[in-house]
Amino acid sequence: MSALAQPFAQSFAEPFAEPFAEPFAEPFAEPLVHPLAQDLVQSVDWLAIAPPTLTAVIGLAALVADLFLKDGRKTLLGWLSVAGLAASLLLLLPLLDGDRATFCLTDGTRACSYVADPFTLVIQLLVLGGALVAALLSVTTLKDADRGLPEGEFWFLLLSSAAGAALLPASRDLATLVVALEVASLPAFALVGLRHGDRRSSEAALKFFLSSVTATAVSLLGISFVYAATGTLHLTEIAQRVQDVDGRFTTLVHTGVVLTLVGFAFKTAAVPFHFWVPDTYVGAPLPIAAYLSVVGKAVGFSGLILVTVVALPSYADVWGPALAALAALTMTVGNAGALRQRGTRAYSAVRLLAWSSVGQAGYLLVPIAAAAYSDDPERSIGSTVAYALMYGAVNLGAFTVAALVGRTKSGNRVSDYRGLYATNPLTALLLAFFLLCLAGLPPGIIGLFAKVSVFSAAVDAGLGWLAVLMAVNVVVALYYYLRWTALLFRAAPEGETRGHRVPAPLTAALAVTAVLAVALSGAPQLILRFAGTGLF
Repeated sequence: MSALAQPFAQSFAEPFAEPFAEPFAEPFAEPLVHPLAQDLVQSVDWLAIAPPTLTAVIGLAALVADLFLKDGRKTLLGWLSVAGLAASLLLLLPLLDGDRATFCLTDGTRACSYVADPFTLVIQLLVLGGALVAALLSVTTLKDADRGLPEGEFWFLLLSSAAGAALLPASRDLATLVVALEVASLPAFALVGLRHGDRRSSEAALKFFLSSVTATAVSLLGISFVYAATGTLHLTEIAQRVQDVDGRFTTLVHTGVVLTLVGFAFKTAAVPFHFWVPDTYVGAPLPIAAYLSVVGKAVGFSGLILVTVVALPSYADVWGPALAALAALTMTVGNAGALRQRGTRAYSAVRLLAWSSVGQAGYLLVPIAAAAYSDDPERSIGSTVAYALMYGAVNLGAFTVAALVGRTKSGNRVSDYRGLYATNPLTALLLAFFLLCLAGLPPGIIGLFAKVSVFSAAVDAGLGWLAVLMAVNVVVALYYYLRWTALLFRAAPEGETRGHRVPAPLTAALAVTAVLAVALSGAPQLILRFAGTGLF
């Protein structure tokens, strides 16, 4: 451009440049960040999420390592998994100094998706501890090549399920809750049916899968109803907004509450959602049956507690009677099913433990139902947590003894335990102690105190009829627990020899469960204190 034309061009462009420059210059003065992105960009509390995260990472590492290890060295995958679960348990210790939360909204509501509070830590202790004992049982099980269990896939599935189960009690929004529930459940389906060529295992996995998928679909429908009425998925926000729902949506919310409970009731094996339990426990590898009996229940009960007590306390008149009825049905049908096992031809010890776990689920439901009628619902929830810790320790111990007997008795029938004291005195004494804890009889003091805690929660909430029904069921359950215990001390069948050498992993699992059960009976306040304090 010539020197003569340049001043003319500038004078022509300036009037048009200023109006366009100002609106565009101001927005670009700072980095372009959408307001929604500003809400999502936040620091993550890695220590708070460390226990489930480490469990998932170790599971993935086991799957990758399986590609490079020779068949003779794949036992290392089991010990890697055991070490990973132990490390995840240790990561709970730094979280004891106070509540921690992450993945929170920044709109002033302080609603978070992940919270590591006392309730979360106690349930994670139960979940990861149960997974650790199941892993110790599995190390021995996988050494038997005849079982046809692929090791890399097995450990990946087990740790993935444990990671989902550990995530669930920390979840404080319905989306995270459902994702955690499915992460815990989907690998469990595969674990049940992982035995190649085993028809019974495949049938058990199919029944488990179909019933669980149906329950999840119903639960998701209920969650969608609750979201439609409240406009939020965070549990604390639901608790506030659901009280001000338009009267036209009351029926929608009631329906959503009931449907949401269905999925979690399935996980707890509550009647009538229990029909998958006996066949699944018998068809699954025994360590997986032990895992489902404790970790699966922890998942279901923690989900029930979060949905009812945290998210929907104002709808206690809906879920309270429903859970009370479920508790009554579950304990009664579970004990009746256990009693009926004596007349069957295949009187399996694992099937008896399966029906026993259904009955125990009924006792666990009692305090949650009582929370709907109590002036102090957190105290009632503490009774459920205390009972769950007792049940987890002693039930895993009973399954460990069943795994030990199953090494020499492939049928693992209750009759195979006759004279166990003569051939293996220590194992027989431990099994007797575990069964007495489940029955609530001395010297199983922790079982007695835990039942009294649950009974007191029902009485204090005014559910006298449920407390009476529970007392009747406890007496009925004494029959099959004491009959099995007495069988241990009868004369051994002819030709029975002293017990064989117990593998180190089984010894470790038996030692862990025995120490926990004996220690809790000697100092029951270690867990009964939860029944008198708030966890939220």
